Amino acid sequence: MRIAIVSDAWLPQTNGVVRTLRTTAETLRAHGHAVRVVGPDEFVTFACPTYPEIRLAWFPRAHLDTALRAFAPEAIHIATEGPLGHSARAWFLERRLPFTTSYHTQFPEYVDARFHIGTRITYAYLRRFHGAAARTMVAAPSMQAELEARGFRNLVRWGRGVDVELFRPRQKGIWPHARPISLYFGRVAVEKNVEAFLALDLPGTRVVIGDGPARAALERKYPDAVFTGYKFGEDLARHVAAADVCVFPSRTDTFGLVLLEAMACGLPVAALPVTGPIDVVRQGVTGVLDEDLRAATLAALALDPAACRAQALEHTWEAATRQFLANLAPLRLDASGERVVERLEQRQQDPVVVRKARDHEEAPDRKHRAQVLRVLAQRER
Repeated sequence: MRIAIVSDAWLPQTNGVVRTLRTTAETLRAHGHAVRVVGPDEFVTFACPTYPEIRLAWFPRAHLDTALRAFAPEAIHIATEGPLGHSARAWFLERRLPFTTSYHTQFPEYVDARFHIGTRITYAYLRRFHGAAARTMVAAPSMQAELEARGFRNLVRWGRGVDVELFRPRQKGIWPHARPISLYFGRVAVEKNVEAFLALDLPGTRVVIGDGPARAALERKYPDAVFTGYKFGEDLARHVAAADVCVFPSRTDTFGLVLLEAMACGLPVAALPVTGPIDVVRQGVTGVLDEDLRAATLAALALDPAACRAQALEHTWEAATRQFLANLAPLRLDASGERVVERLEQRQQDPVVVRKARDHEEAPDRKHRAQVLRVLAQRER
């Protein structure tokens, strides 16, 4: 298939969403699919408020229209709810094209952490945003249950994988610091609750790999911790594998891809018993979940690294990408191989055609609706 993915999170950003989309696109291409990712790197951008390293597309509609028409996708996925995702959603709805979405980020909690406005309004917006999709993909069972309780519908599962060739057990000698090495790696931002890790009274050394808007203040406040900034690829994997335990203090993640990456390196995980870790960590085997993060960290240090590696081997990007592919909502084709919705869209300048199509929108049978649209398009020829 020709698959279009529209995302406000894309290169050169560094986060779990970008890693997931990039790896999924690469895996799809390896299996013969054509993938077009439309990201903010193609647009004039502005800095995200309170998060300047994230660039958002400025007035993306015109270029988005050009890019999608040129690519002519057979399946369309909106990955994020930012300016690009919002414009893509409107574009697809105007043309009556089916699309899927995914829920990667606890956006309401992120907004509340920064502006203290609660989550009611943002959840209402997200329900409306995702409600128009044929399906909304979520990474973990607990996240699906939470969203369903908040009124989200048409939720399906899209799991995550890990590159076990890159993230693997290695020599521990990289860190010239007192052991044990307790490691956090990921975005250094208020919603990640990194200070809860840095404030712990732990033996050895606390290390933070990553960057973000909270880094400067946390470095000043915790001068005895080690901050490395971003690391990538082989360099990142070597430094993760050289640690002794991965501490994951976030309360707002939908999955926590770094948990699998740490386990693949043989690191047990210490985390809070919240959405994300409760779906990934096997309590007492590959990690310890406890509201007392210090107790969880000390207990996790005693776990078997081999068990952590074994669990990570169960999560492949091949399996995750098969899920993604099965969840898509391909455009329906008629007997001639043409896209009915595209032929009708070419005539949307005519209000009569649009009105007639809208009258049939509630047709109970999808096949019948497609036939109706085909007849209308033929009539208008």
